[in-house]
Amino acid sequence: MNGILKKYDDVYFAVGRTLLGVYFLLPGLMKVAQFSGTLELMQTKGVPLAAVLLPLTILIQVGLGLMLIVGKQLRLSALVLFGLTVLINVFIHNFWTLQGQPEYGHELQNFIKNLGIAAGLLVLASKQKA
Repeated sequence: MNGILKKYDDVYFAVGRTLLGVYFLLPGLMKVAQFSGTLELMQTKGVPLAAVLLPLTILIQVGLGLMLIVGKQLRLSALVLFGLTVLINVFIHNFWTLQGQPEYGHELQNFIKNLGIAAGLLVLASKQKA
């Protein structure tokens, strides 16, 4: 049974990295379309230098999301996106500041989801093909 499953390792790898790439590509493009609203959210959440970091975030999400999709520079792309995901978690999904508020559960769920995405990026960075 293990041999049959192993036969498709390249397919699993391609689908997994593509899904991770799409996870960053689409939100990056949405940030372009909703630039002012995203900037306002970042400023409300206390992100320093939000006006500079939003375009940089868009560039990273779109550019490196595409790199994951096409399978280029996987280790570097995954590690940079890992760092971005951790920063987004700390600044945007800061559930610990929302005790007793309706948004608490939603932000906690997003925080935990992003931990899973970050874990997947670390696995991708460590297991990528040379």
